[in-house]
Amino acid sequence: MAFMQSTTRAPGLGRQIVPIGIVCLIVFLMPLVLDNDFLLAKLARYLVLGMLAMSLSLSWGFAGILNLGQAMSFGLGSYALAMALKLKTVPVHTGAEGLPDFMVWNNVTRLPWFWVPFEWMGVALLAGVLVPAALAAGLGWFMFRGRVTGVYVAIITLATMVVVNLLIIDQQACTGGFNGITDLAQLQLFGITFDAYGRSTYYLVAVCLTASLLLALAFTRTKAGLVIQAVRDHEARVRYFGYDVAAYKIVAFALSAAIAGLAGMLYTIIMEFASPTFLGVPLSLSVVVWCAVGGRQSLVGAFLGAVLVAGMQGVLSESATFLETWTLVMGVLFVLVVLFLPKGLAGLAEAIGARLDWRRRSQARPGATLASREPTEAGL
Repeated sequence: MAFMQSTTRAPGLGRQIVPIGIVCLIVFLMPLVLDNDFLLAKLARYLVLGMLAMSLSLSWGFAGILNLGQAMSFGLGSYALAMALKLKTVPVHTGAEGLPDFMVWNNVTRLPWFWVPFEWMGVALLAGVLVPAALAAGLGWFMFRGRVTGVYVAIITLATMVVVNLLIIDQQACTGGFNGITDLAQLQLFGITFDAYGRSTYYLVAVCLTASLLLALAFTRTKAGLVIQAVRDHEARVRYFGYDVAAYKIVAFALSAAIAGLAGMLYTIIMEFASPTFLGVPLSLSVVVWCAVGGRQSLVGAFLGAVLVAGMQGVLSESATFLETWTLVMGVLFVLVVLFLPKGLAGLAEAIGARLDWRRRSQARPGATLASREPTEAGL
């Protein structure tokens, strides 16, 4: 087990939980700074996208599973809650017997069987998390039991997402097709109404984000979390020691999908609709970019990478100066990060922290020899 100790030795709990605590504290304090409901709703949207990138970090950075179809779990979670909220819409947006308007337009006379359970909000909330997790577990069983690795996993996950996306678009009478599911009621839980532009929705996002970060961190520090990190580095050796590699990878893959599904439900509350674009290729590839920029082996890094990049993308795309060139600017930024920050922003922060720590220790020991030379800047 020496190889596991050497390859999966993680920073101390304090060094991992302190950044999470600082980030979450800032998130909770933002409503005191932003006295604008529109900007607060916009920030909430970026936080949800950061949560999605963090879920990919759990799969890609810690388990070594590059999932190019992460948006599939996100979209399924979004549709699960949208279906429930659509059934609670005011009558003006529904047809005979309370059928969603798009079903009436497509001459559907009876609510489809798979819509019926979503008449209960509790079922929808569970489905938004469990359906993506179950689908990921099934896909993971097929891939990892067959010892599919590397680029083939990326291709299979991407292809699966495209199939699900096309299925949703094709079944227009039941899913709304290209238009998605719109005109949704507001979510009401425990007597609280979660308006898209209300502070209650922002705090709901903040609570779910904090819980997801802590859950992911706790998982990475369990025995299962250490094993999947060892699998990422030396899969053959872990299998040689008798571990069921496929089972561990399936668990990590499913947990990542569950967090993405939760993010999708939050996104529906904020955007007030569900769309096939939520589980499309552009979003899924964007998540990979966000994760790489922030640092795929850091939960906080992936989250901040998504918030920063998505925020910059929003600012540039709304600017008259960069209206036609913002995609080029974002592409150049990504290339520069890949070339000069292979470990992302988290790697840069880690390198700076290591340098400061070395200087502090060297000043505390004036007689230090050449053995305590300055750490390298490989992370830079």
